[in-house]
Amino acid sequence: MGRRSRKPRDYRDVDGILLLDKPLGLSSNKALQAARHVFKANKAGHTGSLDPLATGLLPICFGEATKFSAFLLEAAKHYRAECRLGVVTSTGDAEGEVLETRPVAVTLEQVESVLPRFRGRIQQIPPMHSALKHQGERLYNLARKGIEVEREPREVEIHALETVEFDGDRLLLDIHCSKGTYVRTLVEDIGEALGCGASLSALERTGVEPFRDQRRYTLDQLREIREQQGDAALLDCLLPIEAALADWPEIELSSAMSFYLKQGQPVQVPGAPLEGLLRLRGEGEGFLGVGQILDDGRVAPKRLLKAH
Repeated sequence: MGRRSRKPRDYRDVDGILLLDKPLGLSSNKALQAARHVFKANKAGHTGSLDPLATGLLPICFGEATKFSAFLLEAAKHYRAECRLGVVTSTGDAEGEVLETRPVAVTLEQVESVLPRFRGRIQQIPPMHSALKHQGERLYNLARKGIEVEREPREVEIHALETVEFDGDRLLLDIHCSKGTYVRTLVEDIGEALGCGASLSALERTGVEPFRDQRRYTLDQLREIREQQGDAALLDCLLPIEAALADWPEIELSSAMSFYLKQGQPVQVPGAPLEGLLRLRGEGEGFLGVGQILDDGRVAPKRLLKAH
């Protein structure tokens, strides 16, 4: 989750999830702090960085929602990636130094014949220009010093990879992938498979599961809502905390079950799933948090909302 800074005196408790449309050129943490300032929120964190070059969906968790941000970090992502064929850069994207240009004589049929190699479970070597650490130092810091170190391949899963547009040296792709996927690396590898090389020229994150079609807000839109419609309208832009877990199984607890579970004690719930994590709702209380099925079938608390 992104960094949280010290709260000014006029900030307040705000709970919920904002689907921010991150602008080009702004880091995820700067976008987070700008959104936090608009809402005057005491506590906020984002759920997976986007490079300054990238735009699109950046879910921001406010207040109690930060307890559940880790689950969004684990979620699959959707991207629309613009690839520039024939251009290889030092970073794999448009921010890097151009290392090589190659002629492009690629057809749509060739593109379509290559893409199946990159669907499903694949191995990726993380780029040097990434936030991974080597002996305590970020790889991108080492890269800036001209140092390259060996990186272990990592397995990721490409759930879907489809051509949207193709125009000579410009290829537009829709990508649905697991967490930890480096789209820059995917684009570079596709370029090598085509024989011409490629780099990422633009990237938009279009979804973070379970968020795909809900409305996103730009920072300018949020400022305008606050100034023209007031604080209540601004808070209406937030999704409820449980929206982050919309695809999860859910059980409802009796008042007695809720009482014991809030004390940290596992409870037996008839009809509960046999394993895994699940949403918890209390009778007359609404969303309580996340529970986990133990080996003996009881439901144990994993992460609960603060009692009010």
